[in-house]
Amino acid sequence: MSVTPEPGSPISELFKEAFGHHPAGVAIITADSEEGPVGLTASSVTSISASPAILGFSLAAQRGSAVHVAEAETFLVHLLDAENVQLARTFATHGAPRFDESMNWETLPTGEPLLTDVRRVLRCRPLTKAQAGPALVFTAEVLEATRHDLSGTPLVYHRRTFHSLGEGTYVI
Repeated sequence: MSVTPEPGSPISELFKEAFGHHPAGVAIITADSEEGPVGLTASSVTSISASPAILGFSLAAQRGSAVHVAEAETFLVHLLDAENVQLARTFATHGAPRFDESMNWETLPTGEPLLTDVRRVLRCRPLTKAQAGPALVFTAEVLEATRHDLSGTPLVYHRRTFHSLGEGTYVI
């Protein structure tokens, strides 16, 4: 029999601390909705399979942009570089203005909002959705992948802060 730890319990707190110490890549997921373009910052995006190309992610909240992304037939996953940190902060802030005149974006012919300052973008369609506690866990098929160039340093999230993962940060 499995018991789910309550928020604030010792296991829950140790779990949050453990994953707070574990760095994660940063992405923005965007979609079209009846209310217009929506998007959110995610640090749960992961590669599942290269052939076929499948990724996974979770949405912790089921409100705001997350609801619209969960309902979308297709969406874009923008894999962020360190130079995109302000985008990450904007899309992570509840109620922050997104998709206004100050942001570089366009609508693709397929309807999804594309953040044009991001070098690597994956166009996806959801395969599965599963409830896991308060979160929704997705798998998605990658329909298209774009790469503007190979430069850039990855943006990672570690201990509730964004960091750059540059050339000098490798281990021999």
